[in-house]
Amino acid sequence: MENAPIYLDYNATTPLRAEVKVELLGSLGEPNNPSSIHSLGRSARRRLEKSRNQIATLINSPTENIIFTSGGTEANNLALKGGQYTDIIVSSIEHEAVLSATSDAKKISVDKDGIVILPELENVLANINGNCLVSIMWANNETGVIQPIKEIVEIASKYGARVHSDAVQALGKIPINFRESGLSMMSISAHKIGGPTGIGALVIADGVELKPALVGGGQEKGRRSGTENILGAIGFGKAAEVVAQNPAENKRIQKLRDLFETKLSQCFPKVNILSQNVPRLGNTSAVVMPGVLAETQVMGFDLEGVCLSAGAACSSGKVKRSHVVEAMKIGDEPTTNTIRVSFGWDSTELEIDFLVDSWLKIYNRANKKI
Repeated sequence: MENAPIYLDYNATTPLRAEVKVELLGSLGEPNNPSSIHSLGRSARRRLEKSRNQIATLINSPTENIIFTSGGTEANNLALKGGQYTDIIVSSIEHEAVLSATSDAKKISVDKDGIVILPELENVLANINGNCLVSIMWANNETGVIQPIKEIVEIASKYGARVHSDAVQALGKIPINFRESGLSMMSISAHKIGGPTGIGALVIADGVELKPALVGGGQEKGRRSGTENILGAIGFGKAAEVVAQNPAENKRIQKLRDLFETKLSQCFPKVNILSQNVPRLGNTSAVVMPGVLAETQVMGFDLEGVCLSAGAACSSGKVKRSHVVEAMKIGDEPTTNTIRVSFGWDSTELEIDFLVDSWLKIYNRANKKI
């Protein structure tokens, strides 16, 4: 453990799965342009459509309605800006990719556990006269809280509003059935499930029309021009296939997460684990360390050989005050002192023990209880 860092930041990105690496290596070097009409182009097209089908199988979606993008951020932007909406409603805990794309959106509050307040959503919808889009993330990247998507769709449908969900964190961690969700659009990304970075998708329901953000050669049925990132798509498809074939993986990961929370609570009974009593992703813990800033904790864990974060990874590489925890209105300390531990398929019980020991060491050192 002294030589290899312990990686517990799976919500930021994941290691490339071994099966995906093998698949990608087997595709390197080919002239992969699916738009070419010769035999090599047709071969590339078959690989691209196979990947699309693998993803569709994982989420139960119409294969032809999966639009490949450069990632979750582009998928969110296409969903939010591609329709002619007079009003957009988002939650106060959305990823920056949604909040930045909808600076004039109406924001819905969340309760102290981070769950969208449904009566407030309905009240806002009842006072809108126009073409409205509701965008609520399926699962939060910082706390792991799972939103009541079914109820959100039911409320929105009463007022004729479409619903988009950023499901980037939910993909692969909880069952997703797009056909039965009632969603009009859903954003997903490969690198959260063991695929490569730089590839994602926007999934749309039948009848949804979008104005493309990128125009040119008319790829992706004119909805997203540009030669497809076929290697990324191949990796995404393979990762989706592996996830679909390993349903027990998440149960094992959740047992590790629960073990961590139990052991930490036994050693430090006053520990505050956010949203512990509501539905959460089974791999995520948002933990408050009393008296120690999140930035100090992240650096301390890094020195101990543990890689984790204080929330969403941002381009500056700095730890920012969490707008997610702030929106939950549970006090100033959780807003500034919360770290996120996110486990994955390579996590082990030995790492849990080391993590708990490191947590206590950092806390005691900061509070001069060495």
